[in-house]
Amino acid sequence: MASIQKRGANSFLLVVETGYDAGGKRKKRTKTIRVEDKGLLKTTKKLRDFLETELHKFKIEVEAGEYISPEKMTLNNFVVDWEEKYAVKELAETTLSNYLSHIKNHILPVIGYMRIDQIKPMHIINLLDDMKRKNDSEKELSERTKQDTYLVMRNIFERAIEWEVIKSNPVKNVKKPKAFEDREVKVYDEDEVEALFVAAENEPFHWRMFLTLTLAAGLRRSECLGLEWRKVDINKGTIDITQVITKGRYGRPIIKGPKSKNSKRIISLPSSVVEEMKVFHLHWKKEKMRSEKWSENDYDWVFCNIDGTHYYPDTPTTWWKRFTKRVNVRYITLHDLRHTSATLLINQGVHAKIISERLGHSDIRITMNTYGHVLRKADQEAANKLDSLFAYKSKAK
Repeated sequence: MASIQKRGANSFLLVVETGYDAGGKRKKRTKTIRVEDKGLLKTTKKLRDFLETELHKFKIEVEAGEYISPEKMTLNNFVVDWEEKYAVKELAETTLSNYLSHIKNHILPVIGYMRIDQIKPMHIINLLDDMKRKNDSEKELSERTKQDTYLVMRNIFERAIEWEVIKSNPVKNVKKPKAFEDREVKVYDEDEVEALFVAAENEPFHWRMFLTLTLAAGLRRSECLGLEWRKVDINKGTIDITQVITKGRYGRPIIKGPKSKNSKRIISLPSSVVEEMKVFHLHWKKEKMRSEKWSENDYDWVFCNIDGTHYYPDTPTTWWKRFTKRVNVRYITLHDLRHTSATLLINQGVHAKIISERLGHSDIRITMNTYGHVLRKADQEAANKLDSLFAYKSKAK
């Protein structure tokens, strides 16, 4: 049995009976709705039709076991629905993995126990202000992590509004954490790059080639791992970036397209690197012939295990950390080699637009923001070079 009870001027109680409990009492589920449309309140038939429709939907939810009353809907509860009914269907695998990490490490431990309809902007502000590393390290958490956590929360509460669980988004009135715009990327200078290659001379050929491509083409780690020989044109001296290998949910490696349409690109290589690629390809073929465990028949990965399968996404990073420590090279992250590549091009006078396209940035503003300090320095040096010309002109007067 289901019924509608008027509670106030525009408030109505929906009641659905679900049988009897062990003591013989009727079990009921209720839901209060408020009619904000004044036109409905003035028309009896339209109001009745509206309320009966809402009652019918509520009855279906109750009978399907999907209705949870607001006073029992904690953020922990809602995130389960958010993941199953939205995230796994709408978000890319890598994005979902990152979102779930922030939810597990930063969001649910702080406000997961709270009723979702009682979470206020101040709770969000306090969460962002008090964020710390999972391992309780004293090292300050990056602003990027705070920004990402903010975006995850905003997404979750937007879905809660769409599904009419809450009426307002508590994140909406909280400002997104700002990034430090003047923070400089860490890079190697030309002398350090030269010393790096000297230090890597005794490393396995595939790691030397990995470093060469990262620096010469400005590739992301995932792009290096996703590169196949069929995408390397030795004659033209180019590589075609069409796929990446990265970590998805639960750390599982996945093969997918690049992060944006601009990331799909063809990159020209220096002639010396092309020659090194030729030698490496011959080495790769010999290793394949020697291998008794080769099992990869669908892909011809440039960088692979002894059985031809691709490396796990974290493998290059693990090697890089151990390598820099072993040979006593100043440590910067593996991704910083990509920044180093861009910086070297800037110092050679290459236009920012070309660098942006080479790196696969979705917008030249990303290039300008990331390497702004280097571009300003290059601009000053260009001005200094022109100074002699104009100084001569002044003397001529």
